[in-house]
Amino acid sequence: MRRIALLGATGSIGRQALEIVDSHPELELCAVAVGSQGEEARRIAGERSVQHISVAGEPPLEELIAISEPDVVLNAVVGFAGLPATLATLEAGIDLALANKESLVAAGELALAALERGGGRILPVDSEHSAAFQCLEGRSTDTVDSLVLTASGGPFRGRTRPEIASVTPSEALAHPTWSMGPKITIDSATLMNKGLELIEAHFLFGLPYERIEVVVHPTSVVHALVRLRDGATLAHLGYPDMRVPISFALTYPDRAATPIPPLDFSSGLILEFSPPDEDVFPCLALARAAGEAGGTAPCVLNAANEVAVSSFLGGELAFTGIADVVERALAAVDLRPAGSLDELVSRDEEARRVAATFSRQLVH
Repeated sequence: MRRIALLGATGSIGRQALEIVDSHPELELCAVAVGSQGEEARRIAGERSVQHISVAGEPPLEELIAISEPDVVLNAVVGFAGLPATLATLEAGIDLALANKESLVAAGELALAALERGGGRILPVDSEHSAAFQCLEGRSTDTVDSLVLTASGGPFRGRTRPEIASVTPSEALAHPTWSMGPKITIDSATLMNKGLELIEAHFLFGLPYERIEVVVHPTSVVHALVRLRDGATLAHLGYPDMRVPISFALTYPDRAATPIPPLDFSSGLILEFSPPDEDVFPCLALARAAGEAGGTAPCVLNAANEVAVSSFLGGELAFTGIADVVERALAAVDLRPAGSLDELVSRDEEARRVAATFSRQLVH
């Protein structure tokens, strides 16, 4: 029996994780955490005889993890708020099924240090990183030439910057291939999601940024590719369904069955790839630059983006203003080495204040 602590149980990843847990008798839910919706959390726990529940951080997620004694923690908390749970899980040597990419974006060096001390594993849940993990598993990084992450291009692929200046939140939330929560869906529309994944991949797989590439692949059938030094390229393919990487992480290394059909290659699959347009979608370039700068720059990038996305979803900021806010925040906030969690929290708070000011200045 494998005990699962599910953090972010009512979000998109959380709901699909419950489906996976319910369909596999060898998985047992031992803890549930939600940001709000306490009644829903109690319903989820009651139906599965779960004793340990956290609502709005009470008890703190670190305490929930300690008292519930899980074998795997699935961290599907949205944003920087998921960082303490990531660090606590890694310090305790518990396997971490990581859907909270912001943890590695904001605190990659701290997370890797905690991982080394604890001796557990990070099992990525993002579809692209799960795919890369599977292609890279058991291989020395010396044999790897480069990693390629794929992006659908979002709902505004092919449009010009003037054409996306006035798009609405409802238009940006209409993702062409994936069903996700609102924040990650907006990040996909701006390509910031792929920028965050670029930084995450750097820490997960130990590859320098110049050996990680992003390409646009509209059908989202190929999730990642790994080029090897002998000229071969390995690819991970599958229909776009998050239950696949969730199941892989929760049942690793057994690769349990899921209700997802195998690819039908006779149906006319189109495998089309193109470079991202960073002039129209500058968030990707901003993320790469922040990652290469290191220190607290990725933390500032993430914090400013969270504020800007919230402002856009609230109808206060233009879609193109998201990148503008992030760029201004990176220029305005003092960037320094990421020495501790307290230091990151301080930079996160400062970046949010600065980004909120810029968002108000750019209100359309």
